[in-house]
Parts: sequence; C-alpha cells; structure tokens
Amino acid sequence: MWSEDAYQQAWTFAAEAHRGQKVPGSHLPYLVHVAGVAMEVISALRHETVAAPDLAVQCALLHDTVEDTDVTVADLERRFGPAVAAGVAALSKRGDLPKAEAMGDSLARIAAQPHEVWMVKLADRITNLQPPPAHWTADKCAAYRREAQQIHAALAAASRHLARRLAARIEAYAAYCR
Repeated sequence: MWSEDAYQQAWTFAAEAHRGQKVPGSHLPYLVHVAGVAMEVISALRHETVAAPDLAVQCALLHDTVEDTDVTVADLERRFGPAVAAGVAALSKRGDLPKAEAMGDSLARIAAQPHEVWMVKLADRITNLQPPPAHWTADKCAAYRREAQQIHAALAAASRHLARRLAARIEAYAAYCR
C-alpha cells in the first residue's frame, strides 16, 4: 500500500508550489484539483494492486508542479527521486509544440512510463471532465471530449477502475457538447 509519509511529503510540496493559484474559472484553491486527482488514484489503489503505489500517489499530487509553477524536474528529482521526476515530466505538457501535436506527444511520453504514471493521466482527465467554462463553444467541448477518448484508448490498460470511471465521465460529458 502507499505510504502516508510519502503522501504528506508530496502534498506539502504541492501546497507550497501551488500557493495562491486558483482552479481556472473558479475561486477555489488549485489544491482542490490536485486533491481530486490524488483521490481518484488512491481510490483505484483500493481496487487494484500496482508495483509502486507511492509513485502513483506522489505523481498525482505533483503532476502539475512543473507545468504550472517554477518547480523544475531537477527540483523534483532531488526531493522525490528519479522515478517521480520522470513521471511528472511525462505528465507535463510541452509548451513548444503546436496544439495539434501536443496530445500525441504527451501520450507517447506517458506510455514510456510505468502504469502508475498512466493512472495519474486517467485520474487527471476524470477530474477535469467537469462542466466546461461558460465561454466554451460546443465545438471546443467536443474536442475536449475527443481528447479524453484518446487518453482512454491509449492508457485504459493501466487501471480497470479508472478506465471505467473515465468512460462514464466521457459519456456524461457529451451533454455539454451540444
């Protein structure tokens, strides 16, 4: 099972890194998103056995630190080791790519990681499939849903539990794409 100490270390680090950030389009602290992703991963770990549960939990808590803060992969490697740093790096979007190439690149980098990292991407998209911002068009919602389907197709093998949850969220999200 996962370690409470490893969780606390990553949670505290993430809280400091995301200090002052808000969930986009919300007044909620960004840690609400981080906690949601971690909750999805921890729930999956109750149903499935993985080789490195701490890797899954720590990557869930830290998954946006490189992408959305001043934290570097080197910072994570020093603090949490090479496996967590590589997992978070794979989960971080590359800002230098055109939008059309970004998802394919992201999924390829995640696919090169252990299944525990795949689980985090599944959990992240489950958490993100909430009602879209009011300014999104039906086409943008549909594109986001197609991305979720692409994630599901590429990474579902990592976790039956998360794959089922994501499939249900994708189905429900169709209501916003009309």
